Amino acid sequence: MQQKGIHWFPGHMKKAMREIEEKIKLIDVIIEVIDSRVPRSSKNRYLEQITKGKKRILVMSKKDLSDPNIVSMWEDKYKEEGYYPVVCDLNNKNDINLILKAIDVAGEERKQKYLKKGMKPQPLRLMIIGIPNVGKSTLINRLSKRSSASIANTPGHTRAQQWIRTSSFELLDTPGILPPSYENSTEALKLALIGAMKLENLSSSDLASKLLNYLIKNHREALKNKYDLSDEIIENKEEVFEGIARRRGLLLGEGKLDIDRAEILLLKEFKEGLIVKVVLDEIC
Repeated sequence: MQQKGIHWFPGHMKKAMREIEEKIKLIDVIIEVIDSRVPRSSKNRYLEQITKGKKRILVMSKKDLSDPNIVSMWEDKYKEEGYYPVVCDLNNKNDINLILKAIDVAGEERKQKYLKKGMKPQPLRLMIIGIPNVGKSTLINRLSKRSSASIANTPGHTRAQQWIRTSSFELLDTPGILPPSYENSTEALKLALIGAMKLENLSSSDLASKLLNYLIKNHREALKNKYDLSDEIIENKEEVFEGIARRRGLLLGEGKLDIDRAEILLLKEFKEGLIVKVVLDEIC
């Protein structure tokens, strides 16, 4: 899964980074949303530098798509590093309640300072950060209990900061921001596989080929079972895509197999967790 370093920093991301730096003094608690399938690769190290010193909640989203045993180890690791990690499915009400509890815990020290002074605690100010397509807008909508932030399953959808007020806290939404570069190109590839970024120098066919290599090496049986493939077919990548096209009836004219659609299908079903629940980042 190796390729050249990836450089990615569109103008709107650079502007958003500057705006975050300007607003950070106003913020009490940082909520960073990451994808539990890539708990290291989906964490923006540049944002980590800017937000250092703040109370930090780490929302590890999309637990329904990830391997729970490995995610649990990542959760323990982030606890040791001083975060309040919450592994969650943002469509699960109980998991949203866990996030609300983490917000209460993170804001308790500030609340007590107000009470000791005989003052009414002011609403907690939260900043929601994260790379594109990890669930930031979904989280905001769940916390505010209304459709405050628009949602799209495409990287870079949110383009501007916006304050969203609730009865107990204020949320500052920010655009999804990728680091300016990924010298470790493997991380960029992992983000492309889960749909968090696009690799302009890598076609869908190339991406599907790299995914297939990963699945054959790490999740061979799951791949075989999902598409009813034999051991003989698995040994040849071209035959795997032919087998997928044949099993799913993906045909061109005159009964010819549509390999392009088979490649896109593999990428789509992997991203949706329909082949295997994974964590692509190794814990160290």
